[in-house]
Amino acid sequence: MEVEALSGPGTGTETTDSQGTRKWFFSFPTSNRHASHGWRLIPLLVAALVLIPVGTVVSSLFTPTGEVWQHLAETTLPDLLVNTFWLALGVLAGVTLLGVSLAWFTAVCEFPGRRFFSWALLLPFAMPAYVTAFVALGLFDYIGPVQTALREWFGPDLFWFPNVRSRTGVILVMILAFYPYVYLLARNAFLTQGKRSLEAAQSLGLGRTQGFLKVALPMARPWIAGGAMLALMETLADFGTVAVFNYDTFTTAIYKAWFAMFSLPAASQLASLLIVIIFAMIILEQQFRSRMRYAEIRQSARVHLIALSGWQKWGVTGFASITLFLAFLLPVAQLAVWTTHVFARDFDQRYLEFLWHSLLLSGFAVLLTCSVALLMVYAARRHPSRATRAAVRISTLGYALPGTVLAVGIFIPIAWLDNQLSEIAMQLFHMETGLLIQGTLAIMLIAYMTRFLAVSYSPIDSAMQRITSSIDEAAMGLGLSGWSMLRRIHLPMLRSGIFTAATLVFVDVMKEMPITLMTRPFGWDTLAVRIFEMTSEGEWEQAALPAVALVLAGLLPLIFFMRQSEK
Repeated sequence: MEVEALSGPGTGTETTDSQGTRKWFFSFPTSNRHASHGWRLIPLLVAALVLIPVGTVVSSLFTPTGEVWQHLAETTLPDLLVNTFWLALGVLAGVTLLGVSLAWFTAVCEFPGRRFFSWALLLPFAMPAYVTAFVALGLFDYIGPVQTALREWFGPDLFWFPNVRSRTGVILVMILAFYPYVYLLARNAFLTQGKRSLEAAQSLGLGRTQGFLKVALPMARPWIAGGAMLALMETLADFGTVAVFNYDTFTTAIYKAWFAMFSLPAASQLASLLIVIIFAMIILEQQFRSRMRYAEIRQSARVHLIALSGWQKWGVTGFASITLFLAFLLPVAQLAVWTTHVFARDFDQRYLEFLWHSLLLSGFAVLLTCSVALLMVYAARRHPSRATRAAVRISTLGYALPGTVLAVGIFIPIAWLDNQLSEIAMQLFHMETGLLIQGTLAIMLIAYMTRFLAVSYSPIDSAMQRITSSIDEAAMGLGLSGWSMLRRIHLPMLRSGIFTAATLVFVDVMKEMPITLMTRPFGWDTLAVRIFEMTSEGEWEQAALPAVALVLAGLLPLIFFMRQSEK
């Protein structure tokens, strides 16, 4: 049944459906209707842009290149599968155990330093994993200061000292770098449960340990699984850490196939296999979560803390202190020492160029990525259809893809387009154009946008959700729509979300290594590229100076997040 409401410019029609639900449908002038339909195209175009590199890489699975697969199967593929499996399994188990335990202690238990550790344990977020990797090698390798001092004290035979250049070494480094993903999400889950979940378990006759294992832990499983999946994706996408340890995985093999073997088909085949593995994990994780239903205990439960006593409280304090020391304080201190050694002789005009290139690329990437994310959020708000939601989901899949995969997937169609343009120019104008798109910043920016669009979309979309529909209705009543509404109404209200998105994207691009390394124009070295070059040669001290700059940049979003959390 349709009930006619107030009519006039900028007003609408109130309708009721079969359940009696009241809805508003606003009428637009003809010109506004055409502009309104244009907004629907934005998520579809962005989704198509993201699907191009993904489709390019996946299509190589069906390309008849049997000799490439035979070569890979006989040489590198078995080792890659084994190395990647044990690396993923080890990091997944480690970040889960470390992140969940620290989250439980800081959220539910009272011990000396709890308030400090509750935020300080997030500081490793600011430390890129590949920086922690080369610091660990510089400290604990055979010629490092730790083994050198131990040989002076205990003699030259240190058979009992573990080899840091091993699978165990790279797994431990990644655990220290990626545990904050699990810690942050699991702590939020435990804060909503608090002591009340243990009280409910004790009322059923369970002890404190049993209550944690059988009540609190299962209730927090969705958050723990989400954090563990983020850490797992970062592990599979990592290039710098495994390259420093010379531990071959799919990301290093893709890079070597392209730049060492000069075989783009081999790189594409490896990338296609990796993307299939990642998508399979995403589907399994979504199926795992879809079967779970949990109720959340009210927020007031967070004030109830379990007071630890005796050796327990000091044991927890020591556990948190050791984790923070190994994951953040020790690497930062060593970087500072190395920087003081090399700053006077190593700092020159080149580092200003590295810094300028990093800042410029990050700034352009922020402008492009946040602008596209803002348009997508606004388009999804105006047209929340099933097709729009599907396009948005596809557009934000890029964050799950390793940088090496995106570099391969973007380079292949760009190379094809360059060849086509060159042939057209030769046929029409009888002139050689050379490379028009390859070797330009455009490729890097497209890859950055594809990789980090999800990072910028999430905070902007969250801020948009806080703007009620009544504000849009009032704006339409004043004659605003489309661009004018976005510029005059939504942009001022989205300022905090846009700032958060810009900060996150800026720092992520500053730290990003494989995309920059594989797609940069000639001479466009950045701080991340400088770190890779120096660590490839074992020059840990020379890599410290650009690493300090990246760590300082990584602290910016972390400080902003902490300040926002305290409000």
